[in-house]
Amino acid sequence: MSYKTYTTNALVCGSFANNTSDKYFLLLTESAGMIMATARSVREEKSKQRFALQDFSLIKVSLVQGKTGWRIGSVEASRNYYLEASTRDSRVVVTEAVRLLRRLLQGEEVDSTVFVETTTALDIMVTKDSSIKNLIDIFTLRVLYRLGYVAHSEVVELWLNDDSYISAPPLSKAARKVIDKGLNASHL
Repeated sequence: MSYKTYTTNALVCGSFANNTSDKYFLLLTESAGMIMATARSVREEKSKQRFALQDFSLIKVSLVQGKTGWRIGSVEASRNYYLEASTRDSRVVVTEAVRLLRRLLQGEEVDSTVFVETTTALDIMVTKDSSIKNLIDIFTLRVLYRLGYVAHSEVVELWLNDDSYISAPPLSKAARKVIDKGLNASHL
């Protein structure tokens, strides 16, 4: 029996040890949403995949969906956002962004806009030093909007343009209320 192989870009959002040398990985993929995939013998010293499959890595991965779930085939590392972060604050923001994704994305729901939004935000968060806390708030607002937890309004409109991360205007109290309302609406 042959299985179809899917090749996609993915962000490693977490990993969990399994047995003696296997590992489960939580991947935000461009074409399949948030999935849990397993890699065999990845914790062994001779494994070539273990360096590419680190948390916060942007990778190109080949996935096979079998009877028991997703399996990781080949992996090609592109970059690691956590390791590229120049300051402690930048590293904290990267971990907060991934934690938010793990909280809000449940199951295999295809939404490539969330993947693009995440990689764009992480690219800027790693390189920008000023107003780093404001960037995570803007990212939260934009992800909540993309997932449908926040309705389109004048309050949200200001931070939906492509250069809102670069100019990074401070969030208003109304925008912070919208974020709180969206997080409460998610029930997660």
